[in-house]
Amino acid sequence: MSLPRRIAYNVVFTSAAKILGTVLALVSIGFITRYLGKEGFGDYSTVLAFFALFSAIADLGLYAISTREISRPESDEKNILGNVLAIRITASLLILALSPVLIYFFPYSGGVKAGIIVAALAYLFASSYSVLIGLFQKRLAMDKVAIGEFVGKVVQLATVVLAVKSNFGFLAIVSSLFFNMLVSFAVVYLWSRKYIVFSLRFDWLAWKKFLKESYPVGISAIVVFAYFKLDTILLSILKTNADVGIYNAAYKVVENVAFFPAMFVGLVMPIMSRYIFEERQKFEKVANKTFKVFLILAAPLVVGTIFLAKNIVGLIGGAGFEESVLVLRILAFAMAFLFFGNFFINVIIAGNQQRKLIAILSFCAVFNISLNLVLIPRFSYNGAAVTSSLTEFLVVLLSGVACWRLLKYVPSFEKLFAILFSGLAMGGFLYVFANLNFLVRALAGAAIYFVLLWIFRAISAEEILSLISRKGPEMREYEPMA
Repeated sequence: MSLPRRIAYNVVFTSAAKILGTVLALVSIGFITRYLGKEGFGDYSTVLAFFALFSAIADLGLYAISTREISRPESDEKNILGNVLAIRITASLLILALSPVLIYFFPYSGGVKAGIIVAALAYLFASSYSVLIGLFQKRLAMDKVAIGEFVGKVVQLATVVLAVKSNFGFLAIVSSLFFNMLVSFAVVYLWSRKYIVFSLRFDWLAWKKFLKESYPVGISAIVVFAYFKLDTILLSILKTNADVGIYNAAYKVVENVAFFPAMFVGLVMPIMSRYIFEERQKFEKVANKTFKVFLILAAPLVVGTIFLAKNIVGLIGGAGFEESVLVLRILAFAMAFLFFGNFFINVIIAGNQQRKLIAILSFCAVFNISLNLVLIPRFSYNGAAVTSSLTEFLVVLLSGVACWRLLKYVPSFEKLFAILFSGLAMGGFLYVFANLNFLVRALAGAAIYFVLLWIFRAISAEEILSLISRKGPEMREYEPMA
């Protein structure tokens, strides 16, 4: 299969699996919000925020760097993955051991503190699983990872439904996260052995080398957490758990949509890393096509979320979460900026400029924390939402400038006006026909958007053929990766 077709297959299959997984996740959230209410869901969201904290602390930048390194020609995959996985497991065990000490100083109930320890245990499997993803990215076999994640989501939903129906309580709900991570890791690990069999390695010189390369990305991960999830922890301290629940009922939509830019950039990251220095023209073709896809997807997501927010919140939270509607509309812009921030950050990493990210993301984190401390006491969850959107915009602005200055890369804004006009037309339809059935409005609005893209040739027949033909006209010169 040619490289364009392999990318297309991975995007289509992974997107389908991710969309189904997102549906399962939203169904789970629906059960949880109705079972726990605003206050209980706020406690659950606080636990998940600490799960994200553990992920940031123990990340160490190893995922991005190991993916980049195994994508290089003649890389020693067994040595790289064996050492990186050993580092990750060691870091995760330290987090698990220290988590009771960390949470002791927070003013949470015993149930929330116990839930945070369960989250630390779940991260042990999540961290191990994420290291293996690079193996599948290199081979453009992300369909296997998507299946593992989907099976984990099925197990999580089943656990939530059982906990709700049997009234097992808060900790049973939190444990669904543990079972999700455990099953996802097991599936991905078993599939990884089809490509390579490796064991844990404790080569201290290799550890030193990897950590020297990865620490800037690791610091960046902690900084990203500061502006991506610290708002939930700040809300839990400065406001009530009900406020946390209202905010996160909306934020869960953003989190579940954010998979797509991360997934798509993950697919093209090995290709960009491979060609950015050696064959600049090929790099720019892949990067520009990725940027255009993000433009095409971000426009309807923002428009659709703004006009359908009430219906979306009704499905997720049900009665009692009406305040989340405005929060979701504000966060719609953060959702769009996530696409482009993810894109520019990964281009910077592919260009070996990850150390420059520390300054960029640190500034954004300081901005986020400072603005949250000003807005949350006065405007609660709405202030947190405004801060999130402004911070994501700042990330896009600064990382985009860094790409231009450090790597001399500026993305192509091909068909930008056609994309924006199609999005506005979609918004006009959703506004005029506000009384139509939610599903009918959503499908019809999306249809109008994509039909207009076709009419204005923002999506060309040649581009579609480049994905479905054996040798796509846009990238027929690429060689499939081993």
